Amino acid sequence: MSILDKTAAISIETAEEETSAAFKRRFMLRMIIVLTGGMFLDGYILGIVGPVSGKMTADLAISPFWEGLIAAGALFGILIGSPLGGWAGDKYGRKPLFMMDMALFLLSSMMQLFVGAVQFFVDSPMQLFIVRLLMGIAIGAEYSVGWPLMSEFAPARLRGRLMGLTLIAWYAGFMIAFIVGYLLNEYTDLGWRLILGTSTLISVALFLGRLGMPESPRWLWNQGRTEQARAIANRYLESSADTADMEHEGSHQKGSFGMLFSRRYWRATLFVSGFWFCAVTPYFAIATFADSVLQKYGLGGGLAGGVGLSAVALAGSVTTVLLIEKCGRRTLTAPPQWIATVLLAVLGLWAGAPAMVVLALFLTFSFFNAGYGTLTSIYPGEVFPTEIRGIGTGFAAAVSRVGAGLGTFLLPWSMTNLGTSGTMLIAAGIAGVGAALSQWLAPETKGKSLSETAAGFSH
Repeated sequence: MSILDKTAAISIETAEEETSAAFKRRFMLRMIIVLTGGMFLDGYILGIVGPVSGKMTADLAISPFWEGLIAAGALFGILIGSPLGGWAGDKYGRKPLFMMDMALFLLSSMMQLFVGAVQFFVDSPMQLFIVRLLMGIAIGAEYSVGWPLMSEFAPARLRGRLMGLTLIAWYAGFMIAFIVGYLLNEYTDLGWRLILGTSTLISVALFLGRLGMPESPRWLWNQGRTEQARAIANRYLESSADTADMEHEGSHQKGSFGMLFSRRYWRATLFVSGFWFCAVTPYFAIATFADSVLQKYGLGGGLAGGVGLSAVALAGSVTTVLLIEKCGRRTLTAPPQWIATVLLAVLGLWAGAPAMVVLALFLTFSFFNAGYGTLTSIYPGEVFPTEIRGIGTGFAAAVSRVGAGLGTFLLPWSMTNLGTSGTMLIAAGIAGVGAALSQWLAPETKGKSLSETAAGFSH
């Protein structure tokens, strides 16, 4: 056999290997690790501030106003990064944004290393708030590119579970951050500044693991680059049915921000944004300050209380992921929200409840809230079409972070001025609005192709 024949044979063998089922499974595993890693980092950055908030407040003489603002700083950063990332992802492609996002993560890692080294010189609440804000901006783009990528590569039969895994990673990151922060705070001589900087290690590992991902074939198809789309689809998508569904979309329409509020898609925008807002606002407020909230009720707080809320939340998210392809989306969306509303209302109205009853109510709320909260990682990638999937996800993420930021920012003030009962009743009202909205608009997308789920609100 000649050298040319051998080279041709090797090329054919390589091509066959790179389109094999095993190759596609390895790619999906990498995709899952890449995307869940970003969400883990998000949860970690947002959760690490809780255990050190006491020392941080005392060291810098922080008022309740600045305590809430610093805790919400990363959330406000996400508010900036997510809509810009969604716009860029739909206009310039998922892959360029993913590469830019990796660069932002690297920059964020260096900033966090810088912060870890020089936060000893951070001597004002404003400086610390700016640092947390910059960290959040790098996270924001992750929402608007990560979930669209996952939805556009995942097979319909597993899409809900795979996208739900990202929320499991978020809750795991939040819980582990609380554990790490608590242990370092209580049993080492590290200051709160370096404890906040521990997220640097995760950022570096994430950057190294996120290189070389392909462009979304659905985005390429929407741009009219059909041959490239077919080539990537044949190489990475699980079955020919996934490729056929991509071609079924048939549209080469360019997306715009205004399309979110058009007659065709305003319901999708209202549902995803409103549902997400109402799901995260009570959770962020309560979970970020779990220790101080539980102490207001006469409980010891500490590691058991804070980790307990996060661990139960993680269990709720895992339960939803396990049931999502059996029970469907809608069943796991509206009913749990009504339950969470009742639980928060009981906390607000039963002022003299025994401590153990209060703890049980908080833990039960955390379980159900995380359960339906997992759908916030699934619905955005399904109900928006390819041309506005990034913009829609980014906009909804921004709206949700308004709620999360306000909840985290206002909770210290509310606990001081309105008391625990008033604070819990406000949280119950927010959860109730989300339940009513989901009862009205939540679609069932189980087992449907992306072209079908995106068309659901347009009829």
